[in-house]
Amino acid sequence: MTITTTPPLDQQNLEEDTEMLVPNSDLVVEGPQPMEVHAENTNTVDAMAVEDPPAGRFTWTIDNFSRLPKKHYSDVFTVGGYKWRILIFPKGNNAEHLSMYIDVADSVTMPYGWTRFAQFSLTVVNQAHSKYSIRKENNNLELFDIAETQHQFNARESDWGFTNFMPLSELYDPSRGYVMDDRCILEADVNVRKDLDYWAHDSKKETGCVGLKNQGATCYMNSLLQTLYHIPYFRKAVYHMPTTENDMPSGSIPLALQSLFYKLQYNDSSVSTKELTKSFGWDTYDSFMQHDVQELNRVLCEKLEDKMKGTVVEGTIQQLFEGHHMNYIECMTVDYKSTRKESFYDLQLDVKGCTDVYASFDKYVEVEKLEGDNKYHAEQYGLQEAKKGVLFIDFPPVLQLQLKRFEYDFVRDTMVKINDRYEFPLQLDLDRDNGKYLSPEADRSIRNLYTLHR
Repeated sequence: MTITTTPPLDQQNLEEDTEMLVPNSDLVVEGPQPMEVHAENTNTVDAMAVEDPPAGRFTWTIDNFSRLPKKHYSDVFTVGGYKWRILIFPKGNNAEHLSMYIDVADSVTMPYGWTRFAQFSLTVVNQAHSKYSIRKENNNLELFDIAETQHQFNARESDWGFTNFMPLSELYDPSRGYVMDDRCILEADVNVRKDLDYWAHDSKKETGCVGLKNQGATCYMNSLLQTLYHIPYFRKAVYHMPTTENDMPSGSIPLALQSLFYKLQYNDSSVSTKELTKSFGWDTYDSFMQHDVQELNRVLCEKLEDKMKGTVVEGTIQQLFEGHHMNYIECMTVDYKSTRKESFYDLQLDVKGCTDVYASFDKYVEVEKLEGDNKYHAEQYGLQEAKKGVLFIDFPPVLQLQLKRFEYDFVRDTMVKINDRYEFPLQLDLDRDNGKYLSPEADRSIRNLYTLHR
């Protein structure tokens, strides 16, 4: 996540645009089990009397829910002239969550090359209080609970939905109201739309922008590159880096990035990143491996910063991304305080146990008490009880936040993704609560209000 505010860069050096936008998994199929199914189709598109409406709702009431097999389908229902069904994994699809999908019921009998486009939402009904029903939209469940998703169904992707729909602990908790008397009620709202011809879609015409091609597992890199490209000051600084006619893009990161940015700006179709990854020294195998986006960002910026030295854009990386915080240890019973100023180019924020970005910042500046066996040795005062923490002296014009979505699981001996709900506002006010994130040395006259760029 990158959050930006208007950077106070040297206008003469960069001759910047006035358009600066930003202010500072394969399981065995088991047979169907007895259940009660109630389907209701409601035309939500218009009031025309049509035999098969393009939109409808299917309600699936399941008794003996705890006795279902690990993979289970609903009865077939028809919306928009097409046959659908709900697919669930009541104990999770290799996850500690209820997994729920919309499935094309007759996919195996469809003709070669078939496609089907639909908007849909899936709901677990709360039988105690309907307002607490859970309705989901897409696989990134960080922003909204109530909305719709859309998908182009085909032979390769005949089902689509949510592996991590809701935690099993919540689903099976009788006090929550989602499973009552071993009964669960699910709903699917489907709205069939005209098929999208992706090959005929003109991204440049529709949006003014083009995308980056995925080499295999480079979506994280593409996200980073698109973010950097859409920072006008950064883009112009890249264009101003000196290169020679003897440089080859596949062997020069600056030239490869210049070429990539130029193509993103002027091409009419999606752009390949192969020249850039070759300049990293990557082979095909590397492109199919998931790399750490934070480390990639740091290495890329270091290479660019080095190339900018002695040029008109020297110091751009620092001016855009560098902030400072103060680490402190303050004794509680004697007059002694130790401080150390450090710079940062990005901030790693905890997601586990935090509901939103502000909670993550609260945890970042949380005061730790040094006491008992963990007392602080304060030079001439010896061991003392103290408090330890960090506060911010200044934030950079472009604030880069790395969300710690993975943690090490000692039982499984592997990294596990944290799928907890996490919210972030479109505007982030780091002056909130009388500047509680700021150190005494911070300039309170500078407004630390950021607009989200993601």
